[in-house]
Amino acid sequence: MNQSEKWLEWAVSLQSIAQAGLHYGKDPFDLERYEEIRNIAAEMLSEKAEIPLDTVKDLFCNETGYQTPKLDVRAAMFSDEKILLVRETNGTWSLPGGWVDVNTSVMESAVKEVKEEAGLDVTVDTVIAVQDREKHNLPVYANKICKIFVLCSVTGGSFKPNAETTESHYFGLDELPCPLAAEKTTAEQIRMCFDAYHAEHWKTMID
Repeated sequence: MNQSEKWLEWAVSLQSIAQAGLHYGKDPFDLERYEEIRNIAAEMLSEKAEIPLDTVKDLFCNETGYQTPKLDVRAAMFSDEKILLVRETNGTWSLPGGWVDVNTSVMESAVKEVKEEAGLDVTVDTVIAVQDREKHNLPVYANKICKIFVLCSVTGGSFKPNAETTESHYFGLDELPCPLAAEKTTAEQIRMCFDAYHAEHWKTMID
């Protein structure tokens, strides 16, 4: 871990301690101290990442309760030995997916995200992997993220350009497009999806 990542880890740890303290603490003086710790953590991140402090606080200090990772679901669909990727508005390619909404399950979110980004109707068949994002994707984010990869079957639908993606296409493992949206989907993660697709009895990988 390089020095910048150590600073980020320290800031995230301080934020987590402060958030738990603000949730469980009762003494008003302790609550003031936890709020001060949270502000210091935000200032650390703002300084090291060169992000405006207000932006950091909006992203980093807007939750209550015990801090837990956010969930990101990514869906893998195959046709003729090729995997479906979508092209985002910034020109990068990734597996369809996104945040798991608070009012939907992981499966429901996967189905919804594929419909929104790829225009396809799918069923979720297998959980391929549950990953700690910062062990696989860069850059490291301030908030912790758990990535869930699922293998899906297409039952209908067709692609339509939308606010998030401009096209979709099936690619073989040896013809992946550039650039990939590596902060969301790496070549290694796509290869893992191919392995799961070809396995007779896939065992879910978990960090």
